[in-house]
Amino acid sequence: MTYVIDPPLVPVVPVHGGGRFPVRRIFCIGKNYADHVKEMGGDARSDAPVFFTKPADAVVSGDDVVAFPQATENLHYEGELVVALKTGGRDIETAGAAAEMIFGYAAGCDLTRRDHQAAAKQRGGPWDTAKAFDQSAPTGDILRAEEAGDLSAASLSTQVNDEQRQSARLSTMIWSVPEIIIELSKLFDLRPGDLIFTGTPAGVGALKKGDQVAIKIGDLPECRFTIGCS
Repeated sequence: MTYVIDPPLVPVVPVHGGGRFPVRRIFCIGKNYADHVKEMGGDARSDAPVFFTKPADAVVSGDDVVAFPQATENLHYEGELVVALKTGGRDIETAGAAAEMIFGYAAGCDLTRRDHQAAAKQRGGPWDTAKAFDQSAPTGDILRAEEAGDLSAASLSTQVNDEQRQSARLSTMIWSVPEIIIELSKLFDLRPGDLIFTGTPAGVGALKKGDQVAIKIGDLPECRFTIGCS
């Protein structure tokens, strides 16, 4: 088959110790820490998780410069645990089966055009322009699951210019990683190469040009990036 234009490159995330993880799709969950739900003016656990997506090419490798996005005056950081899938499936039934699907974990950031999100909420419209813009998913190197071990006691920390802005234990997530995978598989046919951003705790805030962001989760490689000045 002859392509009429050059096919796009496959987005990838480096794997700690060598190799590259090809990204098929990026799923995200909102409202997954009670303190952040309250921070944003909502209730605690809802009847079902809130999901949204980002395009695969929104991913940005750690230590890169992220351009300040167009059409916003209110760019926010949201530090998150990222889960990388090695197998897929639909209608997953057990936590054990969900755990077997995981290739590894990374620290990441769900960058958000908060002004667009607020407008979408007011209209009852979709969040695409708020969440799915270019370079909106900075992600640190992925650590294989067998090397990461049990993350239930790990903590997430987000620093901006060396000042801590977010701090929370992963155990305080409303929906655990296996529960997220199970619920997602009821809605989508999950596949190898999918990334899942698992939600952010309280402490989100605005970024300006030149800010340096570092997201740390246990022994995972840090996600570090700088907001570009141009």
